Order: sequence, then C-alpha cells, then structure tokens
Amino acid sequence: MEQGLKPTVLIVDDSLTVRMDLQEAFEAGGFVTTACEALASARDALAQQTFSVIVLDVMLPDGDGIELLREIKSTPGTAATPVILLSTEGEVRERVRGLKTGADDYVGKPYDAAHVVARARQLVGNLQDHENAPPRRSLLLIDDSATFRNEFKSVLENAGYQVLTAETGEEGLHTAVAIRPLAVIVDGVLPGGMDGATVIRRLKQDVTLRDTPCLLLTGSEDPGDELRTLDAGADAFVRKDENIDVIIARIAALLRAERQPALVEARGSTLLGPKKILTVDDSATYLHELADELREEGYDVILAGSGKEALELLEVQAVDCILLDLLMPNLSGKETCQIIKKRATWRQIPLVILTAVEEAQALVEGINAGADDYVPKSSDFGVLKARVRAQLRRKQFEDENHSIHEQLLQKVLEVAQAKASQEIAESRAALVDELERKNRELEAFTYSVSHDLRAPVRALHGFSQMLMEDFANQLPPKAQEYLSKIREAAIRMGNLVEALLQLSKLDRAQLNRELVDLSQLARAIAGELRQSEPARQVDFLIEDGLVTDADRYLTRAVLDNLMGNAWKFTRNEPHARIEIGTSAKEAVVTYFVRDNGAGFDMAYANKLFAPFQRMHREADFPGTGIGLATVRRIVERHGGRAWAESKVGQGATFSFTLCSASTGVEEKRADLAQRVQAKMSGE
Repeated sequence: MEQGLKPTVLIVDDSLTVRMDLQEAFEAGGFVTTACEALASARDALAQQTFSVIVLDVMLPDGDGIELLREIKSTPGTAATPVILLSTEGEVRERVRGLKTGADDYVGKPYDAAHVVARARQLVGNLQDHENAPPRRSLLLIDDSATFRNEFKSVLENAGYQVLTAETGEEGLHTAVAIRPLAVIVDGVLPGGMDGATVIRRLKQDVTLRDTPCLLLTGSEDPGDELRTLDAGADAFVRKDENIDVIIARIAALLRAERQPALVEARGSTLLGPKKILTVDDSATYLHELADELREEGYDVILAGSGKEALELLEVQAVDCILLDLLMPNLSGKETCQIIKKRATWRQIPLVILTAVEEAQALVEGINAGADDYVPKSSDFGVLKARVRAQLRRKQFEDENHSIHEQLLQKVLEVAQAKASQEIAESRAALVDELERKNRELEAFTYSVSHDLRAPVRALHGFSQMLMEDFANQLPPKAQEYLSKIREAAIRMGNLVEALLQLSKLDRAQLNRELVDLSQLARAIAGELRQSEPARQVDFLIEDGLVTDADRYLTRAVLDNLMGNAWKFTRNEPHARIEIGTSAKEAVVTYFVRDNGAGFDMAYANKLFAPFQRMHREADFPGTGIGLATVRRIVERHGGRAWAESKVGQGATFSFTLCSASTGVEEKRADLAQRVQAKMSGE
C-alpha cells in the first residue's frame, strides 16, 4: 500500500510510553502516525494536515483534552473526524463529559492496544469507504512468528491479496471484527491462552463472522491435529512445510467456494468485538480487581462507584452488560436495577447482580428487581466470567432472532405491497379498459345524435314551417298557435342537440396552445353581439393587453358563452355594462367577465356549471343550460378553474384561470405581452 493512501492517526498523550506503544500498534495496523505530548503541538498538527482518526488523552500538561475535543467538533474541517478519548477510569464525570462533548468512544487505561487500533479502524470505516480500507480481497494472517508473518504476507501480496496481520489470537479477533476479512489464516499454536483452534471456534460462534473461511496452518506433526482443527470449524488444514503453491491454491479454492445465501441476513451484534461491561460497586478495591479479570478476557471495562454514576454513564454510552453490586449506600443496587429495567432503551441490557450476601431473600429481591442473573462475590472469578459470557451469548441470540424476525416481517410486507401494487395495476388496467369502452359508447352515442336525432328534428322543423307557409289560411288560429309552438320546440331541440355535440367533443379535441390576445377576441365577440341586436345600448369595458397561452378555438368558446350570458342577462337593464379584465386577487392570472344584469342566488352556485342547470325561467331568459358546463370543461382542460360570484339584481362576475402557473399576475402578463409584441414585430 502506498504511503499517501494509508489512514492517518493523531496520538495525543503526555506519556512517552503510551505514545510509543500506540505508535507501534497503529503502524503495525497500517496507519501513518503523528504523536504529540501536549495541546499546543496537537493544535499545530491539526492546522497542518487532516487526520483519519484522533486518539486523545484527557489530562494533558498544558490543558484539558476535552477542550481540544470541543474545538475539533466545532470546527467544520474536523467535526467529522472520529475521536477516541484515552484516560484513566478514576473519574466517571470525565467520561460523561467527554462523551457529551462529542467523543466517538472512550477507552480507559490500562488499555488494550489491539483494541484501540481495531476500534479506530472501525470508526474510520464507518465514517466513509476509505480508499485504503482493506478491500474485499483482504486476508487476515494470525501468527506469533514475525519472520513467518512477514515472509508469508509478502507471498500473499505477490499473489494479489491485501494482507493484514495479528500476533495473538486476541488481537486477531479484534481485527477480524473491525475489517471483516475475506478469509482468516491462523497458526495452530499461539501465545497466551488462545490457540488457533480456539480462535476459529470463537469466529464460528459469531453471527457476523461465522461464514468467513478459516484456514489453520501448523508446524505440528501430530496426526490428530487436523481432526481437532476441523472439529473446531476450520474450513481447511495445511501444514507449514507444505509447498507454498499448494497453500496458495488451497486459499484460492476456499475463496472460490460460494456459500448458499441465507433466507435473511444475520445482523446480530458480534460476540468478538470489544464488549463494554459496566461494573458498579462502591468498593474500589473489588471494582479494580474485577476490572483486571474482565480485561484479560478482552472486555472494555467501564467503572462506576455508585448507582448514580452508573445511570449517568448509561445516558451517554451504550454498554453490552452490567455487573451491579446489590448493597451500596444511597442508591442501592436493587433500586438502580429497577430504574434501568424501567427505561425502554436500557431494559434489554443483560444485568447481573453481585453481592457477598448469600441469603435466599437477597437473591429473590435481585431477580424480582429485574436482574437477569445473580452471582455471589468470590475471589474465584471463573464463574462470574462464565455467566457474563452466557449473558452476552443470550443477548446476541436474542438480537439475531429479533433481526431475523424483523427481516421476515419486512419481506412479508414487501410481498404484500407487491401484491397490492399488482392488484392496483390490474384494477387500473380494468378501469382504463372500462373507460375506453365508455368512450367508444360515447362516440357511438355522439354519432347517433349527429345522424339519427338531427334528421327527425330537421324534418319536424321543416314540415311545420311548410305547413305554416302553404296552409296557414286553411288552419284555424288555434291550430296555427299549436304549430308555432311545435316549430319553437323543434328549434330549441336542434339547438340543444348542437350544444350537446359541442360539449361531447371538448374532451376529444386536441389542445393546441398558442399566444392568444383575449382583448382582441372580446372586441370581436362584442361586435357580433351588437350586430345581433342593434337597438340595444350596452357599454363594453375591455381591458387592453389580455394575453394568454391557450387554445385559440376553445378560448373563443369560453368568451362566447360568458359574454353571451352577460348580454342575455342584462337585457332588462336600461344602462347595461359588460366588463372583461383581470384580477390580482389570485396567485395566478385570473380573467373575469362582469355584468350588471339579473344576477342569481349564490345558494345555488354549486349547480351553476353542471349541464342543464338553470337559474332563471326559460320564458325570461331562454337557453340550453349547456354553456357554463362547456366553459368549465374547457378551463379544466387548460389546467385552470372557473367560479362565479353574484347577488340577485346586482349582476354577476364569472372568473376563470387557464393554467396552474405559480408566477404572479404582473409577471405572467408582462411575459406574455412581450412575446406577443415580439411576434407582431416579426410579422
């Protein structure tokens, strides 16, 4: 890996021993390190470069590390940088203050360097898919021999693999959790209490790593080693003296083997990650003794000297298990347990009661308070550690089952949604088919009206006119009156048929938008109305510059109907006035036709635009009752709306819009006027 591509870490600690220890661990883990002993030098380093992660001591010789943390989190350039606080466990308030200030994690001293590196790598990976994060072809090599590790790492890298290494089983498990390797290669014999078979067994027990291929390398000649290794869960067993090409081939074979995907993905929490154990006891001696024992198991131990401190810690940091002393001053263990189990976000955390009291009543009280287990205090911590492991396994299995249950429910929901979507699509298709069928029926009806109804109406009108013209002298007055009514009814029927035909054609007519000068159209219609009744004196007030983007033919029909109605309903007014203009009351350009005629009762306004609905008697104001229905249909096809306001005897105002644009009246009008002017100039 190139130097410039490696993740960088800033280590800030006043202890030279800590700095050197962490530098060695981080450099072995593939990081580029920068170490500072004080706040001043740390600020200088931050000003000069950007770091992938920061490890920061709380107590520094020239100030408070948490104040530097606050600066880091409040500066835009560094706010997203993960920060791990590193300090002694002596003061709970410092941990709480640091986490509240924005620390991503808090590791107490004494620390496990491998855990700190693994946690840093995990935080960097969570922040972003870093270019130097181990790629999908990464392998994890665990071996205590530095010579073998370096030689075998070089061989694997020459074969095209990215390789990370670990010296012990504990370090290997931490690294495996952090990077999720493509495969694990582990030596059979390792220092400490964890050999290669145990490492593999622990990996296979973990829900997030159980599918990772594991190959065990060994220099032992014991024929039973292979059987024990395979029983532990290893996928392959290879002796170190085997030909190197054979070992590479075995690794390639492991990686080629495709595992059958599970029905649902296991997302439970890992057992192998550094679990946080909150230990609560008023005895500092016992608390630190317990912490040392638990840290040997690889746990990250958080110490609290009282129930109050424990609750404060839980507010800012999640933990995986709680060990709680039963008898404590002030807030007792029983009371603390009850508070924890009442909180929804805490009640699922495994809680084990610890006490030196061996009375059955104490055990019952602890369990009744909500504790998950009860362990008597003893100098032998073996039972306690076994109970902790059992509680963590139980919690992991519960989380895994809960996750699987949620995923199954999600799949059920997805299936139901897919089925519903299919049913909706089928229903929509059926509705479309039905609509098309109805449209065909409507077209057939229109054809019938235009051909089958027109002919009888024309015949009725024509023959009745012939009777009046040719035989009027032979018919008595009463017969002539009847015949005249027949002719009027035929004319009215003909007009109604024509209006219905026009209304039915509106939905099928193509909408051809263009610039339309409504002022010019209104003046033309006003002239036609004056020619129809020259004796009438009507004042037309037509606003100039009424321009819109609409269908010219359909817009003419709107003005024809509205101005025709205004002309009709001002018939009895000696000083009739009809006004055409725009209103600025609405959010879009609103046009209106206003008159001072008969008006109508607004109680019936909801029926105004429906076909065949009339507000006045036929004898007073004749008509088909189709005009306003035509207006609404045209306006809605343009994406607008139509409405009316009136008072009986005081005239009416019919308003309409022709689009749903969000621009204001003046802006819309000015834009369209400019376009008209440009068009006229071009002509």
